[in-house]
Parts: sequence; structure tokens; C-alpha cells
Amino acid sequence: MKIQRALFKELLVTLQQSQKVLILYGARQVGKTTLVRDMLETMHKKILVINADEIKYVDVLSSRDLHTLKSLVSGYEVLFIDEAQRIPNIGINLKIMVDHLPGLKIVATGSSSFDLANKVHEPLTGRALTYTLYPISFLELSNRYNIFELQEQLEERLIYGSYPEIFSLGNNEAKKKYLEELQRAYLYKDVLEIATIKHSYKIRDLVKLLAFQIGSQVSLTELGKQLSMSKDAISHYIDLLEKAFVIFRLGGFSRNLRKEVSKMDKIYFYDLGIRNSVIDNLKPLKDRDDVGKLFENFLVLERIKCLNYKNKDASKYFWRTYTGAELDYLEEREGKLYGFEFTFNTSRKKEPKTWLEAYKNSSYTLIHKNNFLDFVL
Repeated sequence: MKIQRALFKELLVTLQQSQKVLILYGARQVGKTTLVRDMLETMHKKILVINADEIKYVDVLSSRDLHTLKSLVSGYEVLFIDEAQRIPNIGINLKIMVDHLPGLKIVATGSSSFDLANKVHEPLTGRALTYTLYPISFLELSNRYNIFELQEQLEERLIYGSYPEIFSLGNNEAKKKYLEELQRAYLYKDVLEIATIKHSYKIRDLVKLLAFQIGSQVSLTELGKQLSMSKDAISHYIDLLEKAFVIFRLGGFSRNLRKEVSKMDKIYFYDLGIRNSVIDNLKPLKDRDDVGKLFENFLVLERIKCLNYKNKDASKYFWRTYTGAELDYLEEREGKLYGFEFTFNTSRKKEPKTWLEAYKNSSYTLIHKNNFLDFVL
């Protein structure tokens, strides 16, 4: 099943009108290659497609030699480099082509943001535009399904996630096998290949611990004790996992450090299917005790996708006081605070009195399974 990606039109216009390198980040198997190929098919130009896994291209694209680079792209109008992070010195070589081959349009994808960014950021300062592609969003699904159908999809997305391949698999057993293979073959690949990690199994153990703690504040010290690792090592591993699009963090909001908790982050997963596969729990919602956590992770993630795809700036946090008052999520936009509380069921919740007293011009909204579409679309 083909679902048009939210970035399609913006990327196409950018590639047609800009002379900058277009860089698309995202997790493995999230659909970066398919998106770029679909976009290039509409351009009717002569296109050179290079997979950086092919050795014959690596030497040329890492040569730093203009004559050699020209010989590779001669006669082509567009250069597409897939998995560009695998090419040594890719940044400086892209800079050479941008500076000396102004008629050539360049697109590069990378599944590992920290590796590709480290190789292109400095050489391509002012010469590149970067985008991030996520697993399928409800915003993208809304172009294909009506409100009723989107509501019906909620449980499926909470359990099996939103990787593009999931939507074409016909039964739950096939989905389970796909997710198992995805997390075994790809989840840690970038981190283990690129980072210097003494004990690779520690990464897997850490991810499993984090999977059980979604929606909760995470103590690096406690994680270190459980894994017999230092707090600094845990922090480093979490940073790598975040940059490899496995997890992401949400920080605490505070303007009154004595009352508000802000030192520990919450950690969420970029895909709930991966999260559930990691802990080997793909049971239906009626048989689970973590529905609230899944719903919270889902809402925060879908909100981030929506804001990014619509190019809306917002600082994102959670809020909690030492006395127990809390909001699952808040945004600061144009100087105003918007607070949100999440509950899967439609049971009423009162606005936190402490929140309203501390931030009088802020708003408060309760998001539940019957009104979540307004929030994620």
C-alpha cells in the first residue's frame, strides 16, 4: 500500500528550485529511498543513483579530486547518494561538487544522523538543507482515510507501530516477524558499526530497560546500577540511540527550580512496534497493562511529526512538581504555554491547580482516545 509522504511536495520543490544539497535523515527502513525515488521520477531528468554500499563508488566519492568527481557525474543532472554516511569524507566531496558543478542537483540520504551529520555539517555549512523522515504519521494517513477509519487504526498503531512495511502485511504473525527482524538486523546497526562500544549487548539491555520506562522520568544513575555501567556511559549510549533514531528525549519545563522537577528526562521510542517487539509484547490492548504509556508515547511522537512536517516551531517539555502535580506534555510557542494531559479513556481530569496558579496565561487540554485526532493532525 502506497502512502504519500508529507515531505514529498516540499522536497520536490526544494530540489527543483534550490542549488543546495538536500539531505534526508531517518531510521533504516523508514522509507527514505522510496520517497526520493518517487520524487525523482516526476522530474524527467537524467539521474545518477548511487548506493554507497557499492564499493566501486566509494573511492570516487571520497577522492577529493574534482576531475575524478566530474568523470562520475558527467552527463547527469541529478545525483542521488543513498546511505551517504558510508562514504569517507562525504562532506568535503559534496562541497567540491556544489562549488564547482552548479548545474548538478544533489540528494543524499542517511540512516544515521550523527554519522552523516559529523561528515557533512562543517564542510557544507550554508550549502545544505536537511530534513527528517519518520515512520508513517497520522497526518499522512489522513490523506487516505476518513476520521472514522483513522480512529479505527489507533490500536493497530499502538501495537505494531508505523513502519511503511507494516501497512502491507496481512496478518499479525507476519507483522510480528517483520518487527523481530527489523530490531535484530537494523535497530542497533548504526550504533554498533560506527561507535566504539566495548560491550554491544549492553546497548540491547539498555534499550529493553528504556522500553519498560516510556512515559516515566529516567534516572541515568539507576540505569547504570542495573547494567553495571557508569552514569556517563549510560548517557553516552542514550545519546547514540537518540541520534540513530531509536529513541528521543523530552525534558522537564521549569521556571521555579525549587518546586518543579526538571533534571531527569522522559524517554520515548520513535516507533511503538519496535518498542513492543523489544519487550516481546504484541498483545492486544485489552490484555495489556501499559496502554496509558503507549498512548502517551504515541501522542508525543505524532505531535512531533505533525509540527515538523508543517514547519511549526515549538519548544516541547513535560511538567511536574515535587508535590506530584504534572502535565504529560507542554509546548511553548510564541511566548505562550500550552499544557496537555493524556488519558486513554475519556474519564474527566481536573486542570492541575498548581499549573494554573503558576502560569496564569497558559492553556490546558485533556487529550483522550475520542479527541486525539485534533492533537496529532
